[in-house]
Amino acid sequence: MKILTAETDLTSATNIGNSPVVRIYNSDSSAVTLTRKDNSGDTIGSYSIPSGKVIYCQKFYTDTLEGGAALKATG
Repeated sequence: MKILTAETDLTSATNIGNSPVVRIYNSDSSAVTLTRKDNSGDTIGSYSIPSGKVIYCQKFYTDTLEGGAALKATG
């Protein structure tokens, strides 16, 4: 997999460089909720990411993700 963007945390809503697939790592000691919103700001999904786990999230280019400083994302 080619990493297209630098790692960023998800303390505020971001579209991760318009990436359609995002790698997200939870560095917290407990599960953290990731929220996905469309370009209108409406919530269209949320995921509970366990401590120390990596997930891959497929999204539309303009969707944003938010979940806090413990979530590290790359596109």
